[in-house]
Amino acid sequence: MDHAMHHHTGGAPGATWPTAIRATLHCLLGCAVGEILGMVIGTALLWGNVPTMILAIGLAFVFGYSFTLFAVVRAGVSPKAAVKIALAADTVSIAVMELVDNAIIALTPGAMDAQLSEGLFWYALLGGFAVAFLVTTPVNKWMIGRGKGHAVVHAHH
Repeated sequence: MDHAMHHHTGGAPGATWPTAIRATLHCLLGCAVGEILGMVIGTALLWGNVPTMILAIGLAFVFGYSFTLFAVVRAGVSPKAAVKIALAADTVSIAVMELVDNAIIALTPGAMDAQLSEGLFWYALLGGFAVAFLVTTPVNKWMIGRGKGHAVVHAHH
């Protein structure tokens, strides 16, 4: 690819919107599984908002990393190297997604006190994921274009 074409497309080969969308959906899946599980556990155990959010965010990182970790190990990478790849690939993406998602939940009136049986609980959570996806996708595109984030994972597929 010549320099003019490289400059025009706004990044490295592979830094396409479809690639960024796939990377973000991958991240969203791990984050959603972990966060929903954490919210359900914390809410069911009648924990307060802070411990529930800490558990949910922690599980979002665990599941987000584990999805990448298992995929890279399946591709033949050693577990030790796979951990480094998962940390490099997902940390920024998960952090941005969790920051945005939890900010939406925290700023939605009544959402922090909503119960699992209430629509507001699920609307705030899913709405937060939708906004987080929209914010995180360009971040992932930017990172992939610089050989970071999910570009690290794709080198091992």
